[in-house]
Amino acid sequence: MKNLSIYIHIPFCVRKCLYCDFLSAPAHDGETEYYVNLLLREIEEQSIFYGDHRVVSIFLGGGTPSLLPAGETGRILERVRDRFAVVEDAEITIECNPGTVTAEKLVDYIMHGINRLSIGLQSTEDEELKRIGRIHDYDTFLETYRLAREAGFGNINIDLMAGLPGQSIESYRKTLERVVSLAPEHISAYSLILEEGTPLYVNRKSYTFPDEDEDREMYELTEKVLGQAGFWCYEISNYAREGRECRHNMVYWRRGDYAGFGLGASSMVGNVRWKNPDGQADYEAYVERMTAVDESRGVYSEETQAERAARMTIAGACEVQPLTVQEQMEEFMFLGLRLTEGVDLGEFRQYFGKSADEIYGKQIRTFTGQRLMEREGERLRLTPRGIDVSNTVFAAFLF
Repeated sequence: MKNLSIYIHIPFCVRKCLYCDFLSAPAHDGETEYYVNLLLREIEEQSIFYGDHRVVSIFLGGGTPSLLPAGETGRILERVRDRFAVVEDAEITIECNPGTVTAEKLVDYIMHGINRLSIGLQSTEDEELKRIGRIHDYDTFLETYRLAREAGFGNINIDLMAGLPGQSIESYRKTLERVVSLAPEHISAYSLILEEGTPLYVNRKSYTFPDEDEDREMYELTEKVLGQAGFWCYEISNYAREGRECRHNMVYWRRGDYAGFGLGASSMVGNVRWKNPDGQADYEAYVERMTAVDESRGVYSEETQAERAARMTIAGACEVQPLTVQEQMEEFMFLGLRLTEGVDLGEFRQYFGKSADEIYGKQIRTFTGQRLMEREGERLRLTPRGIDVSNTVFAAFLF
């Protein structure tokens, strides 16, 4: 059977952070239950097309999935297990914001099979948290982390952000050192991106942001502090203790199959990409149309790429894109190069029937000559200098 990862989008939050351009909004009375019922129908209707897949990871993201009552979260996971072949040791993650869970809810998560928690801290400096509109302070995070450990979570990720307004090298160092002292299993450390249209972008002239040199120094500091504490950078922005890499995210970077359920969720299965509608009325209509699928067509393995794309288009999915071989090659390179291990050139040759040198020989020679990439046997990876200009490198692999 083929491996499949499942992403489930929960769009509700207490309030949107000032930098956030994700599909999320506060929930009104009765809205969460109504949404979960739609979500359960979508999971059920789609499951027929995954009879030749086994689910190796499930990720509940948002929004703030931890705002859902634990019973609703349990209903979602129960429906997935009823309709899909979920492996016994599947990695099941839920995102959580500090202050949105209780000791009882965390215990319920474990009872429902959730074995990984991802907590959005961003900074240990309360003033920095206020500037970006977070709903919590550092003490609230510490209490949530303590409750999670006491509940029995042995696999916790902490999200951090660099390049925040008013953030200094020293305040960022303090955040790193405080988080390291808590001994989580995984740390995601991203640089703030000012997304157009967000309040932080609109009011950007009112803030002082770290400059480009400081941002680079923060990245290097992240590697140094976390590396000394036993974390290894397995992807440009992700650090883990050995064996604690996020299995779900690795599927994205290695171009595995993943199915997204819920408002605005994205999928990529069998080299077809699509996105669920991100408007509530359109999403409802999308779920309704799925009930018209003719089950006599059989399981997913019998669909061609064209049939899959046509089915999702008819159902009302957005941005349906059957990937050409050229697009698959591009993704193989620029997604794989995000990983510290780089891309496997032998796997490229086996998958596409051509060597990477035939397709990308000029780029490979240029970047290895500039010491932005290095080649070791069948492995091609970015050097530390290459990581600094990774977007430029990635762009060169697009035709």
